[in-house]
Amino acid sequence: MNHPIDDTIPPFDDEAREREWQAQERAMRRERLHLDSAGDDARVQRYRMLARALREAPQDSLPADFARRVAAKATSAPAGNVVTDRRFEFILIASIAIALVVAVVAVIALYGDAWLPPISAMLPVPGAMATRWLLAFAGCIGLSWLLAQWQPHGRERPLA
Repeated sequence: MNHPIDDTIPPFDDEAREREWQAQERAMRRERLHLDSAGDDARVQRYRMLARALREAPQDSLPADFARRVAAKATSAPAGNVVTDRRFEFILIASIAIALVVAVVAVIALYGDAWLPPISAMLPVPGAMATRWLLAFAGCIGLSWLLAQWQPHGRERPLA
Protein backbone atom coordinates (compact mmCIF):
# COMPACT_ATOMS: atom_id res chain seq x y z
CA MET A 1 0.00 0.00 0.00
CA ASN A 2 1.65 3.18 -1.18
CA HIS A 3 0.87 6.46 0.56
CA PRO A 4 1.25 9.61 -1.51
CA ILE A 5 4.10 11.84 -0.44
CA ASP A 6 2.98 15.37 0.34
CA ASP A 7 6.29 17.24 0.34
CA THR A 8 6.54 20.98 0.22
CA ILE A 9 10.01 20.70 -1.30
CA PRO A 10 10.06 21.72 -4.96
CA PRO A 11 11.09 18.99 -7.43
CA PHE A 12 14.73 18.68 -8.43
CA ASP A 13 15.96 19.70 -11.87
CA ASP A 14 17.52 16.28 -12.33
CA GLU A 15 15.10 13.34 -12.59
CA ALA A 16 17.58 10.88 -11.05
CA ARG A 17 18.01 13.06 -7.98
CA GLU A 18 14.26 13.49 -7.73
CA ARG A 19 13.73 9.70 -7.81
CA GLU A 20 16.44 9.22 -5.20
CA TRP A 21 14.90 11.86 -2.93
CA GLN A 22 11.45 10.36 -3.31
CA ALA A 23 12.81 6.88 -2.49
CA GLN A 24 14.47 8.24 0.66
CA GLU A 25 11.32 10.02 1.77
CA ARG A 26 9.11 7.01 1.01
CA ALA A 27 11.42 4.76 3.01
CA MET A 28 11.53 7.17 5.97
CA ARG A 29 7.75 7.50 6.02
CA ARG A 30 7.06 3.77 5.60
CA GLU A 31 9.57 2.93 8.34
CA ARG A 32 8.09 5.56 10.68
CA LEU A 33 4.58 4.16 10.14
CA HIS A 34 5.83 0.53 10.52
CA LEU A 35 4.31 -0.49 7.17
CA ASP A 36 5.04 -3.83 5.51
CA SER A 37 8.18 -3.80 3.37
CA ALA A 38 7.05 -6.59 1.01
CA GLY A 39 6.10 -4.19 -1.77
CA ASP A 40 9.24 -2.03 -1.53
CA ASP A 41 11.93 -2.11 -4.17
CA ALA A 42 15.58 -2.76 -3.23
CA ARG A 43 16.47 0.94 -2.99
CA VAL A 44 13.62 1.72 -0.58
CA GLN A 45 14.49 -1.34 1.51
CA ARG A 46 18.10 -0.11 1.85
CA TYR A 47 16.87 3.34 2.90
CA ARG A 48 14.45 1.75 5.38
CA MET A 49 17.34 -0.19 6.90
CA LEU A 50 19.31 3.07 7.17
CA ALA A 51 16.34 4.86 8.74
CA ARG A 52 15.95 2.02 11.26
CA ALA A 53 19.64 2.18 12.16
CA LEU A 54 19.53 5.95 12.59
CA ARG A 55 16.47 5.76 14.80
CA GLU A 56 18.04 3.31 17.25
CA ALA A 57 20.45 4.41 19.95
CA PRO A 58 24.03 3.13 19.71
CA GLN A 59 24.55 -0.16 21.53
CA ASP A 60 27.80 0.72 23.27
CA SER A 61 28.00 4.01 25.08
CA LEU A 62 31.17 5.73 26.16
CA PRO A 63 32.28 5.35 29.77
CA ALA A 64 31.49 8.19 32.16
CA ASP A 65 35.16 9.18 32.54
CA PHE A 66 36.00 8.98 28.82
CA ALA A 67 36.89 12.67 28.42
CA ARG A 68 39.10 12.64 31.51
CA ARG A 69 41.00 9.55 30.30
CA VAL A 70 41.53 11.00 26.81
CA ALA A 71 42.76 14.29 28.28
CA ALA A 72 45.16 12.40 30.56
CA LYS A 73 46.57 10.46 27.61
CA ALA A 74 46.97 13.65 25.57
CA THR A 75 48.86 15.45 28.32
CA SER A 76 51.07 12.49 29.18
CA ALA A 77 52.64 12.20 25.72
CA PRO A 78 56.42 11.85 26.02
CA ALA A 79 58.32 15.02 25.06
CA GLY A 80 61.06 13.06 23.24
CA ASN A 81 58.79 12.23 20.32
CA VAL A 82 58.00 15.89 19.72
CA VAL A 83 61.67 16.80 19.30
CA THR A 84 62.26 13.86 16.98
CA ASP A 85 59.22 14.76 14.89
CA ARG A 86 60.31 18.39 14.57
CA ARG A 87 63.83 17.37 13.61
CA PHE A 88 62.42 15.04 10.94
CA GLU A 89 60.13 17.80 9.63
CA PHE A 90 63.05 20.26 9.51
CA ILE A 91 65.20 17.77 7.57
CA LEU A 92 62.33 17.10 5.19
CA ILE A 93 61.64 20.79 4.58
CA ALA A 94 65.35 21.52 4.11
CA SER A 95 65.62 18.67 1.59
CA ILE A 96 62.66 19.97 -0.36
CA ALA A 97 64.06 23.52 -0.32
CA ILE A 98 67.45 22.31 -1.58
CA ALA A 99 65.77 20.29 -4.34
CA LEU A 100 63.77 23.36 -5.34
CA VAL A 101 66.87 25.56 -5.49
CA VAL A 102 68.69 22.95 -7.60
CA ALA A 103 65.70 22.74 -9.95
CA VAL A 104 65.54 26.54 -10.32
CA VAL A 105 69.27 26.73 -11.09
CA ALA A 106 68.93 23.92 -13.65
CA VAL A 107 65.97 25.61 -15.36
CA ILE A 108 67.78 28.94 -15.51
CA ALA A 109 70.91 27.27 -16.90
CA LEU A 110 68.98 25.33 -19.55
CA TYR A 111 66.27 27.78 -20.61
CA GLY A 112 67.49 31.15 -19.34
CA ASP A 113 68.63 32.37 -22.76
CA ALA A 114 65.07 32.11 -24.10
CA TRP A 115 63.05 33.83 -21.35
CA LEU A 116 65.47 35.97 -19.35
CA PRO A 117 65.82 38.80 -21.96
CA PRO A 118 62.03 39.40 -22.30
CA ILE A 119 61.67 39.48 -18.51
CA SER A 120 64.52 41.95 -18.11
CA ALA A 121 62.98 44.12 -20.84
CA MET A 122 59.72 44.33 -18.87
CA LEU A 123 61.44 45.49 -15.67
CA PRO A 124 61.49 49.22 -15.04
CA VAL A 125 64.65 51.13 -15.82
CA PRO A 126 66.88 52.00 -12.84
CA GLY A 127 65.93 55.31 -11.27
CA ALA A 128 62.29 55.13 -12.30
CA MET A 129 59.57 55.79 -9.70
CA ALA A 130 58.44 52.13 -9.74
CA THR A 131 61.96 51.01 -8.84
CA ARG A 132 62.01 53.32 -5.85
CA TRP A 133 58.67 51.98 -4.61
CA LEU A 134 59.85 48.38 -5.08
CA LEU A 135 63.00 49.13 -3.08
CA ALA A 136 60.93 50.80 -0.34
CA PHE A 137 58.63 47.80 -0.22
CA ALA A 138 61.58 45.38 0.00
CA GLY A 139 63.11 47.52 2.75
CA CYS A 140 59.87 47.44 4.77
CA ILE A 141 59.62 43.68 4.43
CA GLY A 142 63.27 43.23 5.44
CA LEU A 143 62.95 45.60 8.39
CA SER A 144 59.79 43.83 9.59
CA TRP A 145 61.56 40.49 9.40
CA LEU A 146 64.57 41.80 11.31
CA LEU A 147 62.36 43.28 14.04
CA ALA A 148 60.47 39.99 14.35
CA GLN A 149 63.78 38.16 14.78
CA TRP A 150 64.98 40.62 17.40
CA GLN A 151 61.89 40.32 19.63
CA PRO A 152 62.03 37.62 22.29
CA HIS A 153 59.73 34.74 21.52
CA GLY A 154 57.08 34.06 24.17
CA ARG A 155 56.94 30.66 25.77
CA GLU A 156 53.91 28.52 25.03
CA ARG A 157 51.58 28.07 27.97
CA PRO A 158 50.51 24.50 28.74
CA LEU A 159 46.85 23.67 28.23
CA ALA A 160 44.84 23.51 31.44
